[in-house]
Amino acid sequence: MNEAVASRANMGLIIAIVAVATIGGLLFGYDSGAVNGTQAGLTEEFKLNSAWLGFTVGSLLIGCAVGAFFAGRLADVIGRRTVMILAAVLFVAGALIQGFTGIHALFVAARFAGGMAVGAASVLSPLYISEVAPAQVRGRLTTVQQVMIITGLTAAFVVNYFVAQNAGGSLGELAGLHAWRWMYLAQAVPAVVFLAALFLIPESPRYLVSQGREDAARKVLTSLFGAEEAERKIGEIRASFSADHRPSFRDVAAPGIVFRPIVWAGIMIATFQQFVGINIIFYYGETLWKLAGVSESVALERNIISGLVSIAAVFAALLTIDRIGRKPLLIIGSVGMAVTLGAMTWAFSGAGQDAAGNLVLGEIAGYIALVAANLYVIFFNFSWGPVMWVMLGEMFPNQMRGSALAVAGLAQWGANYLVVQSFPAMADKDALGLTGTYAIYTVAAVISIFLVRKFIQETKGKELEEMQG
Repeated sequence: MNEAVASRANMGLIIAIVAVATIGGLLFGYDSGAVNGTQAGLTEEFKLNSAWLGFTVGSLLIGCAVGAFFAGRLADVIGRRTVMILAAVLFVAGALIQGFTGIHALFVAARFAGGMAVGAASVLSPLYISEVAPAQVRGRLTTVQQVMIITGLTAAFVVNYFVAQNAGGSLGELAGLHAWRWMYLAQAVPAVVFLAALFLIPESPRYLVSQGREDAARKVLTSLFGAEEAERKIGEIRASFSADHRPSFRDVAAPGIVFRPIVWAGIMIATFQQFVGINIIFYYGETLWKLAGVSESVALERNIISGLVSIAAVFAALLTIDRIGRKPLLIIGSVGMAVTLGAMTWAFSGAGQDAAGNLVLGEIAGYIALVAANLYVIFFNFSWGPVMWVMLGEMFPNQMRGSALAVAGLAQWGANYLVVQSFPAMADKDALGLTGTYAIYTVAAVISIFLVRKFIQETKGKELEEMQG
């Protein structure tokens, strides 16, 4: 699609579709961030030790891995929009059960179900957007997903902060319920909005062509790009699919190496986005800062600061991703994260302990840790945060996109779970401590520089039908 055709696209409709699809991203962020500030409540309510707390927090991520995998596959069978509707139902149910149940097993099951919804939304929102957006602005529109993820995270931090303030802490009560329970129940509000809005948008035209429903696809493409362009795109999309079978999981396979090289590249960027430790800031931000010697109130305030600077960084990425490309942004981010993680490692290396055994940073080290943490978040959200999702939505050929996203999504959330589950034990002062833990994340950031240079191919400005496997 050239610039002239892109300029004639019905951008009003496209933006409306993107707005609806990215509510899934907001829920992805909100559900991920809602746990931040509830650890004390979970520990007291269910009598959890550090290992069980890690599992309870991480159970969402196990669900995310399962949801991402099956959503990618189901999207090729029953459609992108239909799977997002199922995810919205799980969002609502998971939020309500987590907020009300006093049974630990049921809480974990609800968190797992909510995680399945998060995993599904994480892969289907960028996939869906990439399949309706013009190539020249696809990066910007898909980056809106990351804007919404961070907006959801920040909204969770803000809600948690004000709920805790009004209740006198996360263990206080509001309207007969502990404050930390309201932090989970609040997730249901955007989930209901998402569920209702999904009935207002069309199915992906590329999915419709893959199912032989070309008249329905033509109608959607005509509303997006006009009749002449719709007819041309139908032919291009049809040619990109195999003539002898509909999309299936066997399309990602390659003899001797299990997956095709493009799928391995997707697995690489999916896992290293997590191995740099970003979700420790988001999931355990309150715990992290309390380990560094600040109060619960100040820790929650610092979470909000991290969320706001994240949004600003993603907007910067949105303005540049279709100009300088995906690969340069990834390299810039890797270098910036390596430097800032190294600074945080240094800051924590000189920490002392108070009489209660809590970590205490000196004034200079504390300032460096705070600045480095926020710069780290900025670099991540200017690069790997949005770019990974953009690339996963567009780098795979039409024939294998759903299945390849299933594999990459499973790898991404599996890596996420590994990092989050391991953090409480690794960060313990009797184990690696924060110094050793952040040193590992620093090494991962350095390694990612070389992996991106070698294995990632630029996708800027290319039509999805041009992607090679």
